Amino acid sequence: HWPLDKIATVDRNILRLGLFELLFGDRSEVPPKVAIDEAIELAKGFGGESSGSFVNGVIGAVYEEIGEPGKDQTSDSKIKDIPYEEMPIEKLGGAVVYAETDDGDIQLALVHDVFGHWTLPKGHIDNDDMQAGIKDKVAEETGLQKIDLEKNLGENEYVAADPDKGKIRKQVKYFLAETEYQDLMLPEDKGGLDDIGWFSLPEIVELNFYDDIMPIITESVEILADRLEDESR
Repeated sequence: HWPLDKIATVDRNILRLGLFELLFGDRSEVPPKVAIDEAIELAKGFGGESSGSFVNGVIGAVYEEIGEPGKDQTSDSKIKDIPYEEMPIEKLGGAVVYAETDDGDIQLALVHDVFGHWTLPKGHIDNDDMQAGIKDKVAEETGLQKIDLEKNLGENEYVAADPDKGKIRKQVKYFLAETEYQDLMLPEDKGGLDDIGWFSLPEIVELNFYDDIMPIITESVEILADRLEDESR
């Protein structure tokens, strides 16, 4: 669980307000992006020097994990009317990372968020090399340095409304990736994550995932299970 005793009282209360608005508020009255912006501004005004970035990191991570509801909805005054071809592009990438143990068992590396879901290591890609960017993001979230991207599991693109940039095109790509089996390590700046671990293929079905990544997880498990079956013949 998230270490509440290590979070400043002001930040903790702002997170409670912001997350309540995000998860349970009337989105027709307060769009999710507006709820996030207001929480960040409160943190900047009443919190410490790093409160704004901390609140942004936690609530932003939760917003992405729940599938960015109302991504096209924000205050009308903040939406810039930009033609599709001229919209800025934001690239995101992640991976289903697996490793083979000494006894031949296949394990997946997963991260756990503060709202009780297991998910995939991923993040914003800041350079033109998507595969290199995905490797960097996986390394940041897991501590794994030797990552071999094997198969493109698919990508999707959607238009989201950013309160500062206006409408942007978000492109998300996932890969199946192999690595060496070793200890996993969360980054110091956890950004809404509270646990990390290896899981065997049979254990995967018992875990709590977000609906949007279930097809990616399912395809990966099927690929790896087929490989194990072929090797056993």
